[in-house]
Amino acid sequence: MLKDRLYYQDAYIKKFTTQIIKESQDSDGNWYVVLENTAFYPTGGGQPHDTGTINGIDVLNVEEVDGEIRHTLDEKLNITGDVEGIIDWSRRFDHMQQHTGQHILTAAFVELFGFQTESFHLGKELCTIDLAAENVNAEHLEAAEKLANDIILENLPIETKWVTEDELEQYSLRKELAVTDEIRLVIIPDFDYNGCGGTHPSSTGQISGIKILFTEKQKRKVRVHFVCGGRILQQLHRKNAILSEATRQLSAPEDRVNDAVEKLLATNRLLEKTFKESQESLLKYEAKDLLTKKDNKIVKQVFTGRTMQEIQSLARMIVGLDDNVIALLVLENENRLQYVAAKGSNVSMSMKQISDTARSVINGKGGGKDDFVQGGGERTMTAEELLDKMVECVL
Repeated sequence: MLKDRLYYQDAYIKKFTTQIIKESQDSDGNWYVVLENTAFYPTGGGQPHDTGTINGIDVLNVEEVDGEIRHTLDEKLNITGDVEGIIDWSRRFDHMQQHTGQHILTAAFVELFGFQTESFHLGKELCTIDLAAENVNAEHLEAAEKLANDIILENLPIETKWVTEDELEQYSLRKELAVTDEIRLVIIPDFDYNGCGGTHPSSTGQISGIKILFTEKQKRKVRVHFVCGGRILQQLHRKNAILSEATRQLSAPEDRVNDAVEKLLATNRLLEKTFKESQESLLKYEAKDLLTKKDNKIVKQVFTGRTMQEIQSLARMIVGLDDNVIALLVLENENRLQYVAAKGSNVSMSMKQISDTARSVINGKGGGKDDFVQGGGERTMTAEELLDKMVECVL
């Protein structure tokens, strides 16, 4: 029975002795053992599996498959008789804090605003709950976080109880249960009654605290990212290190970092504007220079190490300066050829003809309008040869 498993009998068991009843390999060739009884919690209910060792061999994964709990090992155990299992307690207790913190935070959102939790994820660094609410504002978050931490501060007992389906009506459950046999309730008296198969501490005080970090929209839901217990200090240390580095680089005290960042962003925007204006001036100068080299009203040029955006802008500038020319530009980058063809307003020929020719010889793709086309493809020839093909099309 489920309730006979060691991790349900006592969530604080860190070391236990049992016997192996099966040792085998899974479909991927990994060795695993099935024990007579176990304190290793298998993945389930949003809570990740425990890790640790069995007779000194690392336990990499624990999962329930076909009614048996498989402990995936780093190597073959190859032993008979009694074995000793040791739980990675820091990982287990962290999971207990996060999972129980989720129960409390979820109950707080329900009690205060009627926001139900639709899913829960216990990640390596952060935890999330998805609330069935389209809009959750800062006031909602602050109030729910405060209520959750008040419950933790009261150090209320956390009870676990096995009940039958008929006994469920005695409890005001937060949500309906999907199971009908071997029902396990996790209860914080007068606050939260919930069916759950996870491991939990014996009192709310052991969670230490809950901190909501940020939220994000998920279609018609809101995902709340949070941490509990020891993870709050981890987040504080990490954020403090980032803030300290920012104050050093910005040469500003902590309370003036935002002002320094705003000033830096304003300077950056001005530099970007100046750079863009300078780049446009250089392109205009380059366009005028290329126009002096036109042949039969065709401006042609091969480029390397440039961006397609620059080549497009250059072609538009050329035909903007002279209504009677056609600009044929080819860009060569690594194993790819790209092209641009543009015409002045007094030219009758459609640039789509040039694009058709270029695409066909480089197995490429392209498109555009009668006055401007662009495309690219394989390097089936040199850039100069592609440019010659485009010129031939015009002539």
